[in-house]
Amino acid sequence: MGSIPREYEQRCQFDAFCKSVLRNEAWNLKRSMKRQRRRVTPLDTVPQTEWDKLSTTDCYPSDSFVFSSHGYSMCIDNELVAAAFAGLSATEQSILILHCALDMTDAEIGAYLEMSRSAVQRRRTKALTGLRAKLVALMSKGG
Repeated sequence: MGSIPREYEQRCQFDAFCKSVLRNEAWNLKRSMKRQRRRVTPLDTVPQTEWDKLSTTDCYPSDSFVFSSHGYSMCIDNELVAAAFAGLSATEQSILILHCALDMTDAEIGAYLEMSRSAVQRRRTKALTGLRAKLVALMSKGG
């Protein structure tokens, strides 16, 4: 019986090393895929509310109704609300624009429009009540 040639022994060691590397890589791949399956949610199971967070809708100025007062503008996207808002008097529109678009208080609006705070509050309340009534009427007509 002769000894194993050195070249053959080296080839066997290299072969064993390659098999060990491939076996370890296979285990790493299996572990990685298992971890990925735990972390990834299939797209068909994502609820609509989550999809809505990821999506956006283009908004163009031509899609809104713009109302202006004293150099300030307020855009209204809903056609029913815009129709009801258009039916308000110019003063009521001004008060609501300054209140909603600029977040001004009744006292600030009163100083700006040269009215008392209580008059602004009365007109704003009246305008909102009228706006609500017009919207209910428009909605009941099937709008």
